[in-house]
Amino acid sequence: MSEQRKYSRRQFLRRTAVAGAAGAVAGAGAAGSLVGAGPTVVPASVLGGEGKQPPSEKIQLGLIGAGGMGRANLANCAKYDDVEVTAIAEVWQERLEAALKSYPNAKGFRDYRELLVQKNVDAVIIASPPHWHTLHAIDACEAGKHIYLQKPMTLTLGESLAVVAAVKKHNRISQVGTQIHASANYRKVVNYIRSGLLGPISVARSFNVYNFGPEGIGNDPNCDPPPGLDWELWVGPARMRAFNPLVVRDSFTHSGFLDYGGGWTPCWAPHILDLPIWALELGLPTMVAASGGRFVVQDAGDAYDTHEILLQYPKVTVTWMMSQVNSYGFDAQGQPGTRRRLGTYFQGVNGTLFADYSTHKIIPEGNRLKDIPPEPPKVVPDSPGHEREWLDCIRSGQQPSANVEYHHKVNVPIVLGNLSLRLGRAIRLDPNSGWIVGDEEAARLSVPEYRPPWKFPRQYLAEVLG
Repeated sequence: MSEQRKYSRRQFLRRTAVAGAAGAVAGAGAAGSLVGAGPTVVPASVLGGEGKQPPSEKIQLGLIGAGGMGRANLANCAKYDDVEVTAIAEVWQERLEAALKSYPNAKGFRDYRELLVQKNVDAVIIASPPHWHTLHAIDACEAGKHIYLQKPMTLTLGESLAVVAAVKKHNRISQVGTQIHASANYRKVVNYIRSGLLGPISVARSFNVYNFGPEGIGNDPNCDPPPGLDWELWVGPARMRAFNPLVVRDSFTHSGFLDYGGGWTPCWAPHILDLPIWALELGLPTMVAASGGRFVVQDAGDAYDTHEILLQYPKVTVTWMMSQVNSYGFDAQGQPGTRRRLGTYFQGVNGTLFADYSTHKIIPEGNRLKDIPPEPPKVVPDSPGHEREWLDCIRSGQQPSANVEYHHKVNVPIVLGNLSLRLGRAIRLDPNSGWIVGDEEAARLSVPEYRPPWKFPRQYLAEVLG
């Protein structure tokens, strides 16, 4: 772990004194010091060699961030016989205790850094708020842990590059939590697109719409943090603000606050833009231009309610449309009423393929597409399940299909779409270097300044950009 992110013995003792209560709830004693916190267990990953788990050993799993999504990911892993949950870190005592009840042999920690030094943790699920993802992922890699990183992967371009560099440098197995990537429908769509059935595809259009109305996520007033929530540590590297229940309620409402969730495009787009980028085997865009704003919603947050992004690639244009104030969904309209609707259109010379999460249909262009096979040639294999694929890859030493290097190509359009909206202009990217060209302000804003004492690990960005 980087020296700059270590903390004092006094800080450690203060936090572990609080964490002891969680350990008592877990029936595992106090979650105390780094030395003598329990029997020393050599991680199975060490026994299996660098980056690989021996088949005979259980994968010892930790969780950072015990909200709803993190606990769901953990349960999806813990149901397998070859997994043992050994540690959970959560800054909110109430959530920590609730999570520990399901795993009586796991130790609880209030500070994630205490979890990462545990020798009986081989891999961690990172389901903390997005503003924490970069430090949690990089610190975990430095500590020798494999990572399952919830989406959005990061909130800036510099962070995204740094996470990719850290995973590579420390030879860790990574998976980003875009679980729709594992679905049978998505994989069939990828197979259809890559079969060439639609002919040359010049444009793909993705969208996600919902309708909050002007009330948005609500207008809960600011107040004192609830007992047991370490607000200082929850905010961590982000800008400090007064506590509001909506910021921490769940992974949905915190998307309404730009400093912590990045807005609604990082909430929805990782799942949806994944499909065209994957199916069309796209690299990085050469240009990202966005428009939109906060036009209707008047809630306690500050996120936009309308966002349109234009992505230019060498041979194809991709668009993203997001609305939180109208839920008309085109071919995904379905039943009447207000609800979330989403999808992607692949528009080719021979026809158009429309897909949402669970269904797809092909619309021919006149007589250009006469025979549509019921099953496309299988190019990408079926998935055993998103979390299971990650676990299998920890054992084999191979990277899952939604690893951070792949997902960086999904994340870059999202973070630059946010930045383009903020700056009010298009951003150009060198797809070879992966960095912004011709815009010093955009480049500067792509490297975050964390709130002291936290520091962005610039050394990883330097390794990528030179």
